Amino acid sequence: MNSTVELRPRFWRRPWIGPLMLVALAFMAYSVPRYLTFDPANTNVPAPAGFGAHFWLLVAHVVFGSVAMTTCCFQIWPAFRTRYPRAHRAMGRLYVFGGVLPAGLLGITVGAVSPFGPVVRTGNVTLGAVWLIVTVVGFRMAVGRRTAEHRRWMIRSFALTFAIITTRVWSVVFAVAFFGDQLTQSAGPLDPTVQVFTGMGVWVGFMVNVLAAEWWLDRGTVSQRRARQERRARQLRVQ
Repeated sequence: MNSTVELRPRFWRRPWIGPLMLVALAFMAYSVPRYLTFDPANTNVPAPAGFGAHFWLLVAHVVFGSVAMTTCCFQIWPAFRTRYPRAHRAMGRLYVFGGVLPAGLLGITVGAVSPFGPVVRTGNVTLGAVWLIVTVVGFRMAVGRRTAEHRRWMIRSFALTFAIITTRVWSVVFAVAFFGDQLTQSAGPLDPTVQVFTGMGVWVGFMVNVLAAEWWLDRGTVSQRRARQERRARQLRVQ
């Protein structure tokens, strides 16, 4: 007996725009206000000796990074792109020129002198450079009206934008899992233990995001996924 089976999207294929925005909002609500006091004593990243502008560059990086994270949430929202194409384009320019480019350049500058050790420094510089490159490529694809390629590169950019959250999460995971007994309230960025788990967190945090983005892209376009679903439906009807 033939029967038609309706294939519903699996839960991990549904858009999670709402929860994503909540995560971004919660992270910014926790991280940003301390920098808006403009008091260097409130930062968790002490300035290196002889670099008086470090704190102010860090504040600017945080502000521009918040712009990038906020606009990014709207840019990857399919309904927003479809219903408000002009707003999507305007917000895309803000994402690139008022978010990623200044935040990335400032991130490289302050990241290169991070007090958390050489592993964190190289990770920060690498993350900042790759973030800038993929975003610029994505913007150029949009200018050239190569929409499919533009979306692919911007998915990569989105993954790197949210690496600021995942690197923190992974650092906490590594700290608790491997160094819980060694941590003390007085442990600072010069503590070798702190440098180890923060270095691991930076590299794993953004590499996992990159791999997740590539996995998502390998799933194919919407039309390709729909074609696969239709083939599966036909196979189920034949059985």
